[in-house]
Amino acid sequence: MEADPIPLLTPYKMGNFSLSHRVVLAPLTRIRSYGNVPQPHAVLYYSQRASKGGLLIAEATGVSDTAQGYPDTPGIWTKEHVEAWKPIVDAVHAKGATFFCQIWHVGRVSNSSFQPNGQEPISSTDKSLTSNDFEKFSPPRRLRTDEIPNIVNDFRLAARNAIEAGFDGVELHGAHGYLLEQFMKDKVNDRTDEYGGSLENRCRFALEVVDAVVNEIGAERVGIRLSPFAEHSESRDSNPTELGLYMVNALNKYNILYCHMVEPRIKSNDETIESPYSLVPMRKAFNGTFMVAGGYDRQDGINAIADNRADLVVYGRLFLANPDLPKRFALNAPLNKYNRETFYTSDPVVGYTDYPFLE
Repeated sequence: MEADPIPLLTPYKMGNFSLSHRVVLAPLTRIRSYGNVPQPHAVLYYSQRASKGGLLIAEATGVSDTAQGYPDTPGIWTKEHVEAWKPIVDAVHAKGATFFCQIWHVGRVSNSSFQPNGQEPISSTDKSLTSNDFEKFSPPRRLRTDEIPNIVNDFRLAARNAIEAGFDGVELHGAHGYLLEQFMKDKVNDRTDEYGGSLENRCRFALEVVDAVVNEIGAERVGIRLSPFAEHSESRDSNPTELGLYMVNALNKYNILYCHMVEPRIKSNDETIESPYSLVPMRKAFNGTFMVAGGYDRQDGINAIADNRADLVVYGRLFLANPDLPKRFALNAPLNKYNRETFYTSDPVVGYTDYPFLE
């Protein structure tokens, strides 16, 4: 007799997608897309982590030439980008996995050297980020009210391009201090137009993006990532629970496929802390598939599914270091340790496709 599968490895129906297990690859920036063009080495990286009935979320992918804030992150706004993604998507599908593209705009988490014609990064605000030792941020330019529809349209076109590249759907990056969150959170958004002030106004831009993308590619292909409790890039809110609940209730009106939320225990530099907050109220309020991320190990993930706190569990660093993570979880096999030093090197192999599989 085989032992019963652990809850993490039971099948799950996510809309039109039949998943054979609940271990999801997190969207992980790897800065190996030279000149914003996805590279052939990504074919191996993603296909290594693909399994039959698995779900992978591609690294954050820029929606336009103003969306960049880091070197060599992939884009999906040109024909060249779309063509470069195709073999990567095909390789993941050949393994029987489902593949979503996370589309993003960094907003003020950028500097002029990443921007077209060296212009200022755009944001909800003209408040600067404090520069740290690693990154120098340029003062952002506050988007005018009449410019916002153009940015919404950039997301719509990026979603269309992702489907053209063969992706099964898109995840809107509404987390971690990037542009959508710069509008949502009251410690960043200091606008006085209809995109600032009240919770409804602050969430308006993100929901206009959801609406545009749903109308372009269908709600059954759309997810969103949110981190109301995190404080990445000085992006804080005075009432994160209220923000999270407002968003999931608003998202229900669009019938999107999934909501992917970051646990309150993860702070701005990815350290894990004790937190009095919980995602359970959002889990209960959201009608679609609910996935959770942030500091999960095997047992933690098993518990989250067993306790019905999530439908799917998203793994980043562990999946990076263990391309066969679902198999290792099934066998309760030992895990490779990740090497933080090589997360963001531009080498096409080292720290990328050289983590060993189980024998």
